[in-house]
Amino acid sequence: MDSIRKIWIVCMGLFVTNFAFSQSAKEAKLLLDEVSVKMSAYKNLFIGFSQTLENEDAGIKKGDEPPIRGEINISGEKYHLEYLGNTFLYDGKKLYVINNDEKEISITNGDLDSDDGFIYPSKLFTFYKEGYQLEMGKLQNISGRNIQFVKLHPMDSSSEIERVELGIDAKTKHIYNLIQTGTNGSKTTFTITKFNSNEPLSEGFFTFDKQKYLSKNYKID
Repeated sequence: MDSIRKIWIVCMGLFVTNFAFSQSAKEAKLLLDEVSVKMSAYKNLFIGFSQTLENEDAGIKKGDEPPIRGEINISGEKYHLEYLGNTFLYDGKKLYVINNDEKEISITNGDLDSDDGFIYPSKLFTFYKEGYQLEMGKLQNISGRNIQFVKLHPMDSSSEIERVELGIDAKTKHIYNLIQTGTNGSKTTFTITKFNSNEPLSEGFFTFDKQKYLSKNYKID
């Protein structure tokens, strides 16, 4: 009887654990779906952000370097990103990487390759839908805001990403930050510092103006 009782307890324990994980995954997906629908409904978005990097194994501690700042306009899959002195312009078909220091422009078909272990702007609101196991994380009060974290674990065992944590403002259902931990121990944190929606943009805002850059002596590959 003792053996049967032990087996029963173990089975019940596994059932409860699996049920709890399943419920957590469902709650996480429902929350991210709500965020995705809300943020994708805007005609366009302007996001100012800061990026920090830490990797204790490499001797890079939090706060060692000032945050890198950037800004991005997004409309559907199109985006205009200013980052590290470069401009990344994606018109939905081609990506233009404009190096303003070297006055060089490279053009490729399609968006940046997501296989290199990075989450790119045009996928910010949808990347979680494929290739990740979801789990509800902690609810934290950050600067007076209730931030609900969702943990995402890649299903691909060869992924360079160990996990992603999305911080969601529980009130606005807007993304607050994204924390990406790599298999090499690095932790990259993107925090949204400014957010505007439905701003008036010129008709050609996401269109590459070739003549503009040729007149400034940019080299176009």
